[in-house]
Amino acid sequence: VQLVESGGGVVEVGGSLTLTCLASGFTFSRHAMHWVRQAPGKRLEWVSGINSGGDATNAASSVKGRFSIFRDNAKNELYLQMNSLRPDDTGVYYCARDSVKYVNAGNTDFGKWGQGTQVTVSS
Repeated sequence: VQLVESGGGVVEVGGSLTLTCLASGFTFSRHAMHWVRQAPGKRLEWVSGINSGGDATNAASSVKGRFSIFRDNAKNELYLQMNSLRPDDTGVYYCARDSVKYVNAGNTDFGKWGQGTQVTVSS
């Protein structure tokens, strides 16, 4: 199982970024997937999740209306579109594989994680 994130970088306040997670080594379409972030010195924070079929999503209140999660099961890819970025969105963003098909919002206890991609929002 491998999860590889990309797309992070430095962006100004109000800017946008799209993160991508490429999955391999398992049947991607059978698992819900999530984005989780960690700001410097802080605990892991669940950001958003999507069910295995891609037709049900959920997001933390801190990002709702600004971030969108979606997936392409044909490409084994998970995405996070981030708009109206703020300094408190800064952190390392991880994609994570759930053991079930539905979204369990708020959970950060996942068995498989990517290496993370750094997002820095500068003011």
